[in-house]
Amino acid sequence: MVLEKLPAVSSFRMSSFWISVCFFPFWTVLQVSAGEPCDARSFGGTSVVCVCNATYCDTVDPLVIPKKGYFLLYETNKAGKRLENKTGKILTKSKQKGLQLLFDVKKTYQRIKGFGGAVTDAAAINIQSLSARAQENLLRSYFSEEGIEYNIIRVPMASCDFSTRLYTYDDHPGDLDLKHFSLTEEDSKMKIPIMQAAKALSKRPLSLFASPWTAPPWMKTSDSMIGKGTLKGNPGGQYYKSWAKYFIRFLDEYAKHNLTFWALTTQNEPTTGMVTNYSFQCMGFTAEMQRDFIALDLGPALQNSTHKDVQLMILDDQRILLPSWAKVVLDNVHVARYVHGIAVHWYVDMLIPADKTLGATHHLFPEYYLFSTEACTGSMPWEHTVKLGSWERGAMYSHDIIQDMNYFVTGWTDWNIALDLQGGPNWVKNFADSPVIVNSSQDAFYKQPMFYHVAHFSKFIPEDSLRVGLDPSAVTKLETVAFLRPDGIAVVNVLNWSLDDIDFVIWDPEHGFLEAHSPADSIQSYLWKRQ
Repeated sequence: MVLEKLPAVSSFRMSSFWISVCFFPFWTVLQVSAGEPCDARSFGGTSVVCVCNATYCDTVDPLVIPKKGYFLLYETNKAGKRLENKTGKILTKSKQKGLQLLFDVKKTYQRIKGFGGAVTDAAAINIQSLSARAQENLLRSYFSEEGIEYNIIRVPMASCDFSTRLYTYDDHPGDLDLKHFSLTEEDSKMKIPIMQAAKALSKRPLSLFASPWTAPPWMKTSDSMIGKGTLKGNPGGQYYKSWAKYFIRFLDEYAKHNLTFWALTTQNEPTTGMVTNYSFQCMGFTAEMQRDFIALDLGPALQNSTHKDVQLMILDDQRILLPSWAKVVLDNVHVARYVHGIAVHWYVDMLIPADKTLGATHHLFPEYYLFSTEACTGSMPWEHTVKLGSWERGAMYSHDIIQDMNYFVTGWTDWNIALDLQGGPNWVKNFADSPVIVNSSQDAFYKQPMFYHVAHFSKFIPEDSLRVGLDPSAVTKLETVAFLRPDGIAVVNVLNWSLDDIDFVIWDPEHGFLEAHSPADSIQSYLWKRQ
């Protein structure tokens, strides 16, 4: 593969880090800034990656919103811009004809929880394969104010396919009381130190949630961590009771490391455990089984523990299962009181419209939030590969986030936050792509277009932001979503996943007109003060 290095930027040196701790003609351009710029390189993809190492990494300037009457624009595009920003004037009148987007704060929808990714064993292995300073730059890129400010971390409970071995926290047959329950080195030496470091770097509170892939094999009908199998017996029985206790013990052990959890999901992709010969860790639940397990076992176990404030999300599987799955579980008054949200994955979203799944579920159960818990590209059987610099994979992320947000989803979680050049490690070779790809042989990592697409959401839409109305005056190729942040700042995100440049106007009736230009293959964030 031929590596073409684009014009390099000057270097600077980061402080040391202790990883083992726990521009357009119709507007006035006033300022152009982009933090430390991207060290862009092409690996033959449709766009570029930004190269980071121990001594250099691109950054984002602290967010400073201009005074009233002006707006701030951040843009990322296929041609190579990465979160470049400009300031423009909000006009009292607009002569621009054509598409107008009405920013309408009278229409209010869901509050946002946040954006983030998963710290898997594979992610930890890749991060720790770098020098301490390169590790710091990677974690700063994700979690610090000079980065994209993730505030959500997903944690697998024990092993998953993105592990190098099969393990649970109690591999002692018959230990229903879990006397031998213990975390592994993958937790104590890998995931926990990384999460503690992320927590130390973040100005925003981090919300952690955990998901199990499988119970210990001795608890299962299959006596195996992989393939078709469920818990032995029935909900309310000894194996279900022990499995509920397993969740509590996990929370107990992580709390000893000053890591507490916002939420749990009841089971990662429960339908996979109902499929014969499924190739990696899984455990089966039908909606009825999940309902009864929560009502009889997991709900009471959480409620009677010191972790009673930990929230519980059902499903954690493809949204095509909605709203039927939610109806089965949440129509039962005995289980509904234990449940807070409905978790969805993105892998077969193309099979059914969002209004038929997410929209229908929200209207049936508006008191339960919808939350996206897993997404990645390069995961389909015909494409298990990393594509360095793929613009299209980044746009897939933005498209999905915008669609989810417009149908009441409150947060969006990427899968592995870092993978190697192969898309692993993964013990069953179920390789995938990631926003950050680590090249440990060069003590470097590559920030993919995906990274910057997510940034337009995670960086500018903090927790408790409120989605508001954004009504187009005509049919458009632009994909858009709008928010009002807790600090009174308006945010409009615009994805142009087309071959055409598109001029448009954002109209805020209380403040004026933002004349705008969306280049082909770009994503933009417009921000302005409303208070």
